[in-house]
Amino acid sequence: MSSVVSKPFQLLAEHAVLDLVNTLDFRFRASGPEELLGSYTDLLRFLEEAGIVSAEQSRTLRESSTAEDRMLVLDAVKDLRETLASVFYPRVAGEAPPAASIERLEGFLREMDQQKKLKWDGDRPEWAWTNAADDVRIPLWLLEEAVGELLVSPAVEKVGRCCSADCAWLFVDTSKNHTRRWCNMKGCGNRMKARRHQARRTGNRDKGLGNRE
Repeated sequence: MSSVVSKPFQLLAEHAVLDLVNTLDFRFRASGPEELLGSYTDLLRFLEEAGIVSAEQSRTLRESSTAEDRMLVLDAVKDLRETLASVFYPRVAGEAPPAASIERLEGFLREMDQQKKLKWDGDRPEWAWTNAADDVRIPLWLLEEAVGELLVSPAVEKVGRCCSADCAWLFVDTSKNHTRRWCNMKGCGNRMKARRHQARRTGNRDKGLGNRE
């Protein structure tokens, strides 16, 4: 029996937090979005590909937890993801994020802070997780930690969204003049260029027909 090989995540956002938001694909599509985090295993695979956990950590987390606990963590990560979406999409549209979303996001960050303790390692102190390294909730805490880092970094001022209405993926615009328009020029960019080209051809053809009438 052959095993199903999952497609790699398209990590195009230049930051894992925005890549997380993009795991609800086609978020604004009229026919509905596509969920890319269908299981806790998908979540661990995302974290591996994003360089947040190692393959060994991923295997440990997958094997040391119950199905019920894994589902609770997955639901919490999706809650974090949608909270981030409710903050960043208004932000890139030039609007203030809803106060309730900011409060909810603050709650996630406070929860993460409570999971850390300060310990002395060699010549310097460092923050470490209070609970065991195989705690099923670590993926959530790591993502919350990444959120906190993004929010106080210069990158937060460069967040943009793909101009394709169906896609609308978020990204950090690292282009020289901050003119990035697409999540991926080879994907959405080329598709939109092709649509505009087709529209121009159709318009020119219609004008030609009109001139012959």
